[in-house]
Amino acid sequence: MAPKINGIGIMPEDTRICVVMVGLPARGKSYIAQRAQRYLKWLSVPAKTFNVGNYRRKDAPHPSADFFDTNNAEGERQRRAAANAAVTDMLKWFKTGGVVGILDATNSTKERRKWVLDRLTKEGIEVIFVESKCDDEELVMANIRDVKTSSPDYQGQDPEQAALDFRERIRNYEKVYKSINDDNDEDHLTYLKIMNVGKKVFINRIQDYLQSRVVYFLMNLHIRPRSVWLSRHGESEYNLEGRIGGDSLLSHRGEEYARKLPELVRQSVGSDRPLTVWTSTLKRTIATARHLPKHYNQLQWKALDELDAGVCDGLTYQEIADQYPEDFQARDEDKYNYRYRGGESYRDVVIRLEPIIMELERSENILIISHQAVIRCIYAYFMQKPQEESPWVPVPLHTLIKLTPRAYDTELEKYDAKIKAVSTWRGKGSTAKHEDPKPEGGI
Repeated sequence: MAPKINGIGIMPEDTRICVVMVGLPARGKSYIAQRAQRYLKWLSVPAKTFNVGNYRRKDAPHPSADFFDTNNAEGERQRRAAANAAVTDMLKWFKTGGVVGILDATNSTKERRKWVLDRLTKEGIEVIFVESKCDDEELVMANIRDVKTSSPDYQGQDPEQAALDFRERIRNYEKVYKSINDDNDEDHLTYLKIMNVGKKVFINRIQDYLQSRVVYFLMNLHIRPRSVWLSRHGESEYNLEGRIGGDSLLSHRGEEYARKLPELVRQSVGSDRPLTVWTSTLKRTIATARHLPKHYNQLQWKALDELDAGVCDGLTYQEIADQYPEDFQARDEDKYNYRYRGGESYRDVVIRLEPIIMELERSENILIISHQAVIRCIYAYFMQKPQEESPWVPVPLHTLIKLTPRAYDTELEKYDAKIKAVSTWRGKGSTAKHEDPKPEGGI
């Protein structure tokens, strides 16, 4: 069979992997599952999470902790039915071209893991178990606070009552929970065991390239609360002229934004919170960062440079349409995959940004000052924007964006510097130097 080629590498046509989550509630399983799906889809690997809780909620939308007691026969029946439905849907999805399915559930007993393994391997699916273990009470409580406010199980309920009920649910699971291979009788399994947010990691029987890449990503994840801040550089001289690319200086208003940025950062981050600042190697991002507090560690990344426009670097869109009309049309038709002559596509930018994403996942509290295409790609990663939409997302100048990953989504906050700037968004077919973006889908 022909290989599949995408951002993660080359895979055999028949590659199909199921990542099976394992662990007690409030150990970051859903967070890990969502991050793995997001990472793989961002790299063009067909991935989907099947959350057993979503299937269970169809019959038991707001169950109390008693529902999860092992002595509750009806609760056990419904939970087993939900797991069966999730796996059945996953197997159907694999037949439509799915590559990595993620089974998000506790799978906390050996019997349940054996059932999952037998069901999947019978259909030729590779299985990786991923267990998140944590005995750090402070971290568990932070996860409980997050879950009680974001979990569909507790929508509309009193937060404190939700927390008490959730703790009781955990105690019910603890009665039957068996960690993977604790008795050395699951050594035949392929698994990754993450202890206390990556302080220790155990890997067993990882078999091929894609499994290795998935495991490497998961090893770099942490589930501690954190945020990522994004900002484009201040308005540049090229922005004023409607030119793309280049290494121009900031305009007068861009300089004003650079001076205002420390205030926006203090407003969002706080004055005592440690922050690391990453910029591209281009003048306009370095200049935008130069007024930030000296105790912030600043690093320059070539990977954060703007999309390379090749022969079109320094041109306006009208000049591109005049000189390269076929290219201008081709880019509008498939902006994500179109590659400038001698330059890059959005897909190329995503591939070079992968080390940045990996570092973001293992780090805490990063401010990135970069460029429109790069910010679009990073934003698309965190907000799970489809590839075909990401190149058209309006990213305004002179705006600080705060992204806070949660268990089930990513929270977005914006801080407008109230400093005027031109719009660099361009609609399909337009050659305008400056055009107001459509309201939907923007940051």
